[in-house]
Amino acid sequence: MRGISAVPSYVVMQPTTLCNLACDYCYLPFRQENRKMPVEVAAAVADGVADFARTGRFSVVWHGGEPLAAGPAHLAALFAPFGAGIEHHVQTNATLIDDAWCEFFVEHDVRVSVSVDGPRERNGDRVDRGNKPAYDLIMRGVEALRRHGIPFSTLCVVGDPKPGVATELYEYFLDLGCEVLGINVEELEGVNKRQNRHDAAAVSAFWAELVAAWRRDPRIHLREVEWSLRYAAAVLDGTADELLPRQLDPIPTIAHDGSVVLLSPELAGFHDPRYGDFSSGNVLSTPLPRILAEAEGTPWIGEFLRGIEACRQTCPYFGFCGGAHAANRYFERGRFDITETDHCRNSKIRLLEGVLDHARDHEATAV
Repeated sequence: MRGISAVPSYVVMQPTTLCNLACDYCYLPFRQENRKMPVEVAAAVADGVADFARTGRFSVVWHGGEPLAAGPAHLAALFAPFGAGIEHHVQTNATLIDDAWCEFFVEHDVRVSVSVDGPRERNGDRVDRGNKPAYDLIMRGVEALRRHGIPFSTLCVVGDPKPGVATELYEYFLDLGCEVLGINVEELEGVNKRQNRHDAAAVSAFWAELVAAWRRDPRIHLREVEWSLRYAAAVLDGTADELLPRQLDPIPTIAHDGSVVLLSPELAGFHDPRYGDFSSGNVLSTPLPRILAEAEGTPWIGEFLRGIEACRQTCPYFGFCGGAHAANRYFERGRFDITETDHCRNSKIRLLEGVLDHARDHEATAV
């Protein structure tokens, strides 16, 4: 895996910066402002990705802010330029979902992912603008999805990964009825300055416990665990070198104004004294394929790629993760050419160690 591909597998679109919640761990800088994406931006992106969509599966991920805060009429107008063969995904806090939104999802064949952090007592950081708990509103939205028979995925932020938490979370999401569960250990990122360093043994034990809970009842896809198991299997059969892509996916994130940030959506909206706003161009003035083809000319990306090479040379986990993420490097350490981050430790290294610890314990028990 070297360099950046000029062909993405998906784009991230920001229909609005606005969010109706004020989650304590949110990284977004403009969530209180309603900066909506003009339809002209969506049309420019649609033109740019048309060829990509013709060659295989291609997704547009609508992210925010809270994307549903754009309203159904405006979101439909942003969808309109994209033709057949495009998968639309929305990452939502679910608080605005009602019957009308469910009808919208069905009409536009939208794949829905809901952000919720487990049972009520684990959602203390998810509050509205008045600092009131958002859990009941989230559940109202989830119930609307169930009522309309709309399948959904979930994304859970874990602020304190430790033994005892994982089983509770997994059983909760089984009961919730989601099809896929993603676990994000809270990250120091963007405007969120809360530290994310945890005891290594506790984090490994959290992941090992999550594997055990999933193996007892694997009715839902568990994103991080299934990826780890695929990697372990590839190591055992000698195909690990084929698991990572040959080049990094550029993950183009299109901000509300058409500016394009590559590799890390979390960098959108931020400014650095050395590198400016991290943008690689704007789709209103430069076609997206050209921006992608010239990606490695963006100054901060050169520094990031040097960091990737340093990871390759020094980290035994490189084959598993492909190098520390750009935003985590920057927000934790202020540069892109450093290597190991707290995010690496929590969500990559301890994850793989937890999976292996579970395997060892299971083998010992079986013997």
